[in-house]
Amino acid sequence: MFLTLLSVGSLVAQINTDRVMAIGRNALYFEDYVLSIQYFNQIIKVKPYLAEPYFYRAVAKLYLEDYTGAEEDCSACIERNPFIVNAYQCRGIARQNLKKYADAISDYDKTLLYDPENKNSLLNKSIAFQQKKDTLNARESFDLLVKLQPNFYNGYLARSSFLAEQKDSTQALFDVNKAISLDKYTSQGFATRGILYYQRGRYKEALADLNEAIKLDERITGYYINRAIVKYYLNDLRGTMADYDKVIDMEPRNQMALYNRALLRSQVGDNNRAIEDYDKVISGEPENYFALYNRGTLRMTTGNFKGAVSDFSKVIKEYPEFLPAYSSRAEARKKLGDIKGSEKDFWMTINLEKEADKIRKEKQKEDKKNETSDNKDKTRKQSDKNINKFKNLLVADAAETESPKYKNETRGRVQDKNIDVDLEGLFVLTYYEKGERVSRKSTFAGAIDKINQELKLSHKLLITNEEVALSEEKIKEHFAAIDELSKELNIRPDDAGIYFARSLEFMLVQDFSGAVEDLTHVISLNPNFSLAYYNRAVLRYKQLKYKLSSEEEKAEQSLTESFSISSLRDSKRKPMNADMSEKSNRQMEYELVLRDFDAALARIPNFIWAYYDRGNVRCLQKDYRSALSDYNEAIRLEPEFAEAYFNRGLVNLYLGDNEKGIADLSKAGELGIGGAYNIIKRISQ
Repeated sequence: MFLTLLSVGSLVAQINTDRVMAIGRNALYFEDYVLSIQYFNQIIKVKPYLAEPYFYRAVAKLYLEDYTGAEEDCSACIERNPFIVNAYQCRGIARQNLKKYADAISDYDKTLLYDPENKNSLLNKSIAFQQKKDTLNARESFDLLVKLQPNFYNGYLARSSFLAEQKDSTQALFDVNKAISLDKYTSQGFATRGILYYQRGRYKEALADLNEAIKLDERITGYYINRAIVKYYLNDLRGTMADYDKVIDMEPRNQMALYNRALLRSQVGDNNRAIEDYDKVISGEPENYFALYNRGTLRMTTGNFKGAVSDFSKVIKEYPEFLPAYSSRAEARKKLGDIKGSEKDFWMTINLEKEADKIRKEKQKEDKKNETSDNKDKTRKQSDKNINKFKNLLVADAAETESPKYKNETRGRVQDKNIDVDLEGLFVLTYYEKGERVSRKSTFAGAIDKINQELKLSHKLLITNEEVALSEEKIKEHFAAIDELSKELNIRPDDAGIYFARSLEFMLVQDFSGAVEDLTHVISLNPNFSLAYYNRAVLRYKQLKYKLSSEEEKAEQSLTESFSISSLRDSKRKPMNADMSEKSNRQMEYELVLRDFDAALARIPNFIWAYYDRGNVRCLQKDYRSALSDYNEAIRLEPEFAEAYFNRGLVNLYLGDNEKGIADLSKAGELGIGGAYNIIKRISQ
């Protein structure tokens, strides 16, 4: 009997720890981190001597950026079993985020003791030395990394960042070029080289590289921010402003973009909107004295003298020798009729002027000594708190713009390993979904509408392939729902509707086995319950997908790996065989999934999502011709089915039919899947 999280209490010893562990790992795999932690908590409470629950809980905490908790759990795991090697790597990542660099290096050394050529541990260790300012060991570690892993893209990028930090821009550029030669379809290499060109004053080349980075990955706001700075040096003010507008459209609270756009708006006399941007900056960073001073000057210009005095006073408190603030406040106070305060500021300016002038000259000398290019007079790094640079555009520190983040692959999914392109995922019946990407007609949702009308479900049932992880409150809500439905089943054990409702609750808390069991009960009680077949197929697919990943069956990693860019490009020279692959020991599990989709379609012949999902499963089996047939039918029934076009496009490319593949991807992009355009560009080069 399943024991919910809400009823642990005195019954805690009754839980089936193996089952709870399996459900917790399942939740972890599907990125439901808060939920997975609650499952591992149950096991730890019952059997605190087990090592694995601590490790998996640490991984979940790592993804939730609870680095202290992750470190503690990894240590608890290692105390109980010092031979779980991944625990050292996980703890190393946590410690590195906590800036415990020496301890992190020690953990990576432990991992490398068992796996001397582990590229991610070598990379993380090298970056930890760099962060620790241990230049000699960092250089040796980076050199060893590229020696042992000569085709490791991130290894060259990371060493390039280190070399740039050491002012060896020539060798840094060499490493970036090497990375790009290894993979010219990944954006970070171009973005990094663009920064190097910018630092050397080669702005046109920098712009070309940043344009390419954005074409390859248009979702990274940092690329637009860097390109805006480059455009600024090329005197393309309109282009600079457009890039900041794009960043703020993507991230409305992006402080750097807001600050720089405010500066530019003030330069062109758009004072009121500049003040609006500064308001947002200061709302997020109340102690941003650069923004406070600049807003104060704009408030002066627009007649808000009281607000200007307030801003200047805050700046003076932090920078008591910053003369422009005194002189500006003196003028603002005079406008307000505060003659005494104005005179006080005026005489403070006179008394401090000589000393401040001396300090300013020394600072200018220091700045000149540290200059490496002609761009220092126009920009200011985030870490630079010299208030005299209040007119300079803000740029990220080198470490933030250049360094690849240390790799965290403690828990990797199949589709995240050496794979460039993923199929769009299966649709599933559930209660929640992420935002709206494509607006789709509900012509074929009659069966779903009927369920919503006939059954007393806790939420409105919908169909989506954009599931969301539950919040802690929602987790409690759905566990409580499981308890209530279980009580109802004790009274009405032959009610198929209650079993179906509980299956949805089990699914939401990632207990797929429980959900499948309930759906099997539904079908036994009502063989014509079409949506029970459909959701059971999807859940069986998820179970299979998790098994393949957790068991690391490389031969079966064709879940999406078939559609890497390299394989798609190779197919142009050598069309792939579309016949079904040799039956594996998982074939029966595949067949169970397909039979359920067949049963659903037998009862609802026009259910487009079943055709689409069955096509995905057939791709998993490498039965691409049958997959095409399913996608064709889904598109025939729904001519604006974006995901079906996208997946059919990938299959056509894989089979060597580039013309049809690109046409399908173009249609998918038109219907809202922006990544389709990126693939078209990459496959066409």
